[in-house]
Order: sequence, then structure tokens, then C-alpha cells
Amino acid sequence: MVKILILILTLSFTFNAHAAESNKGPMPKHEWSFNGITGTFDRAALQRGFKVYREVCAGCHSMKLLYYRDLLDIGFSEAQVKAIAAEYDVLDGPNDEGEMFERPARPADRFVNPYLNDNEARANNNGAYPPDLSVITKARRYGEDYIYNLLMGYEEAPEGVEVGNGMYYNKWMDGNQIAMPAPILDGSVDYDDGTDNNAAQLSEDVVTFLKWSAEPELEVRKNLGIKVILFFLVLGTIVYLAKNRLWREVH
Repeated sequence: MVKILILILTLSFTFNAHAAESNKGPMPKHEWSFNGITGTFDRAALQRGFKVYREVCAGCHSMKLLYYRDLLDIGFSEAQVKAIAAEYDVLDGPNDEGEMFERPARPADRFVNPYLNDNEARANNNGAYPPDLSVITKARRYGEDYIYNLLMGYEEAPEGVEVGNGMYYNKWMDGNQIAMPAPILDGSVDYDDGTDNNAAQLSEDVVTFLKWSAEPELEVRKNLGIKVILFFLVLGTIVYLAKNRLWREVH
């Protein structure tokens, strides 16, 4: 009886998921530099993506799992990381008098949260809690493709569709209504390297940064995987040749 109930629930969930997807159409796939067995992160795109996060997203969304020193891994120098961290203040202490105090952030500090607590975050966003973005590409189905399409999915609501107060229509959001206004528009961020700053490019760069924040070890893992595959290919060849040599006289 329990197995039958589990089967019914599984089929129901699968049907609902396919039905929801069919209403929106299949999730478009984007071309990412980090896809594939040999894919790597574009360091220039990562730095641009961090700039988009800092200027557009960081006002509402935290990245609690990142430290400023982690930015060294995407090509920033130590001096640049120190300068970036120093733009933010963190609460520290107690000092010798037993009081808490504020100081400029250091590379060893976590990314500063835009809000003091969850209640303040909700109060400043019409009751909606802005999710932490540290591992957002792993926390959402379709990962980076979903986040990219969500950023590009803001549209005028179709005729007959009523959008709630303080909500916005988005093609890829469950229920098609989202509390966050379109965060990225053409020209939202100016790039120092002259890269075109249209909405599609800005979205691609920030999603690349979010993918790295969720999987900073991705390149190391792929390199190790390739080495392991090559090792077993060589080992398998040696074992096969040795077996043929040892057993060639046996009929």
C-alpha cells in the first residue's frame, strides 16, 4: 500500500512538473564557457559579473558563503581585493571597553550582508525575502540557464492576466509573478573594458559569476577528472597487453 502511494505521488509530481514546463515552453539553454568536460571560467566575464553583482544585486541579495579574499581566484590582485573590501563596514568587537565597533572590511571577512537580519530584509522588500545568491545556481532547477532566463524573462503581462500589487510578470517564474522588479536593463552597469553592456551581456556575466560562487572548484574537478580518465586508459591498455602476453600460449 505504501509503495502504491509513493508511486502515485511520484507520478503526480512528474505530471505537474511537465505540465508547468509545457505552459512556459522548454527552458532555453545558453552557451556557457564553463560547460563541457574541458569548459573553464572566463576570468574577464567573472570580474564583469562581480561588478554587476556589486552594483545591481548586492543592494538586496547577500552572498554569505563568500569571503572577499575569494576574489583573488577570479583574477583580482591583493591590492584590488583590499580596496574592494574596504568599501564596506563590518561590526566587530568587543573592544577593550567592551563595546562593539565598526571598521572597514578586510579580505578575510565574508561579503557584507545588505541587511542586519531577515526581518529587515522582508520589511524592505514588501514582505518578500531576497534569497542568498551564494549557491543559487545549484539551488534552482536548470541552474544557470534558469537564472539567466529569469533575468531576461520580464514581459508585459498578457491580456487577461492580472498581476498582484507590487508584483511583476516574468515568463519563467513559477506562477509568472515575481516581487523583484527587472534588475538588469541595457546600460545598467558600465564596463571598464569596453564590453557591450546590453542586458543580455550583463545577465550572462553575472550568472557566470554566480556559477563560480556556487562551484569555485569546477575547473579543478574537471582537470582531475581528465587526469583520472587518462590514467585508467593507459592502465587498461597496459593490463590488456600484459594479459595477452601472459596467456598467448594457453589454448
